Amino acid sequence: MTTPLLKASMIQYQRLQPFSAISFDLDDTLYNNLPYVLHASDELFSLINQTYPATTAWGADQWQQLKHQLFIHHPELVHDTTAARYAMLRQGLLHFGYSEVEASKGAQDGMACFTHHRSNFTVDNNVLQVLERLSQRYQLIGITNGNVDSQRIGLDKVMKFVLHPGHGVKMKPAADMFSLACRQLDIKPASLLHVGDHPLSDIAGAKMAGCQTVWLNPCMQQRHKKAQPVLPHIEINHLDLLLGLL
Repeated sequence: MTTPLLKASMIQYQRLQPFSAISFDLDDTLYNNLPYVLHASDELFSLINQTYPATTAWGADQWQQLKHQLFIHHPELVHDTTAARYAMLRQGLLHFGYSEVEASKGAQDGMACFTHHRSNFTVDNNVLQVLERLSQRYQLIGITNGNVDSQRIGLDKVMKFVLHPGHGVKMKPAADMFSLACRQLDIKPASLLHVGDHPLSDIAGAKMAGCQTVWLNPCMQQRHKKAQPVLPHIEINHLDLLLGLL
C-alpha cells in the first residue's frame, strides 16, 4: 500500500546482496485488505441467513468459535483459509439440523459468494506501475497466506505466479512457500527478496527461510510499540521506494 501523505522514508539495517527475484505479500502490502474481506463476509452470511433461516440465531462470534473448534480436530485447516471456511459453513449448517446435502450445497454456494466478493477489485494503478517497472529487471511473484484471486485483481500482468498455502503447504512464517518459490524460480533463497507488511509472517518467515527482506511499514515514523522479532534488511514506508533498487 502507498501512503502519499507521509514523507518517504527508508532505513537500511543490513546491506542487500545481489538478488534476481522479488516476492510480494499481497494482503495489506499491495492493497488494504480488510474492507474487501469484511464485505465478502457480510455478503456470505447474508446469503446463508436468507437461504437457511435457522442460522440467524448465530452471530459472527459463534461462527468463529466453530472454526476454532474445527482447527483443534483438523489442524491442517489452519493452513488453508478456503477449506477452513467451507468446513465451518458445512458444520454450522449441520449443527442447525440441515441435511448433509443441504449443508454441502450451502457451503458451496456460500464459498462461491465469498470468493466472488473477496476478489471483486483491482490493485491500484500506481501500485501496478511500480510492479511493472520492477518486473523489467526482476522476476516478480506473490507469496500470500490469503486466498485472493491474483488474476482478477490484476497481478497476473506483472507476476510470474502467486503461491497460496493449503494442500500440505503451510502458511508463512513457515518456510514452505518461500522454499517452493525458490524451487520454481530455480534460484537459491538468498537470491529472493521478499517484501511484506507483517513483521512475523513476512520478515521473520522469509529470513528464517534464508531470503532477504524489505518491511513495508507505512507507520514507521510513529514506530511500532512491539519489538520486532527479526530486523529486516530494509524498512520502507512507501512501496515506490522499491524503485530505488533499479
